[in-house]
Amino acid sequence: MLTLRQIEVIRAIMITGTISGAAKLLNVSAPGISRLMKHTERTLRLKLFERRHGRYVPTPEANDIFEQINGVYKKVDDLHYTLGRIERGGGIELRIGSVPSICHVMVPRAIERLRRKHPDLRLDINILKIEEALDYLLLGKGEIAAMSYRLDHPGIDFVPLAMGELLCIVPEGHALAGRDRVAAAEIVAHPLIGIDPTDPYGRVMSEIFERQGLAYDMIIKARFGTTVCSLVRAGLGIAIIDQFTVAHGSMQGIATIPIAEPTQFQTYVAIKNDKAPSLYAETFVSLLREEMNAVVTPRPAAMSAPPCPGRSER
Repeated sequence: MLTLRQIEVIRAIMITGTISGAAKLLNVSAPGISRLMKHTERTLRLKLFERRHGRYVPTPEANDIFEQINGVYKKVDDLHYTLGRIERGGGIELRIGSVPSICHVMVPRAIERLRRKHPDLRLDINILKIEEALDYLLLGKGEIAAMSYRLDHPGIDFVPLAMGELLCIVPEGHALAGRDRVAAAEIVAHPLIGIDPTDPYGRVMSEIFERQGLAYDMIIKARFGTTVCSLVRAGLGIAIIDQFTVAHGSMQGIATIPIAEPTQFQTYVAIKNDKAPSLYAETFVSLLREEMNAVVTPRPAAMSAPPCPGRSER
């Protein structure tokens, strides 16, 4: 039986007509090609080539073998083409859902890296509200969804993505701007935007206020982080926002301040659990996790706290 290496050598001689040409084509030494060819003919008990005018030509008995070898190589070429197309992402569309807080900065950065790995991959990206995420996955509208809150559903798996925390944002030039840290008691001394206890990240901060017996004045409610940032930039108040929305200086005209109290929350990737994720989905999740972890600054152990239960997603 012929090995793939022997088939490769036979075809190289057939194409080039010389031992030296086959060696150059395969980037190996000519003596090695000659030895392997002689060994192959002895094994098959069949002379495959005759030397005429300095060139190797197939013997009549070997013509059928060469036709089969060409067929094998065509299949191999087809396989390599298919593997290359899969690697590039050709003809594939990855459908991704994400809550706005992760989608604003983190998802585009992960997508840029994903496209470098799979340049032909097509993408369909949807910004989802919390209540839309389950239907998005269960109805097959998308393969994965990045979330900052896990739901209980037997058909959906929630895989931890990255830990995050909340920040206080104020307009540039505000009295709090430039502070190294701000406490909850200082935050409530100012008009607040978007801290609704039933809103995504609102519960994390509102529970801190409640534990400390702090009353606060929420002058404007706004569901999405980008809207909250615009309202703060306009000088209408200060706000609490997740760090992913404002990562990498994405929001101009505002200053971010760490909060003294622990405000950590866990983010997740949700995926329908009746089939394995695609190569592209797995790669995207890995890249997204790296991007999100890169902006997280670990707190000292004494100040750490477990993720707050309940609704915590924007």
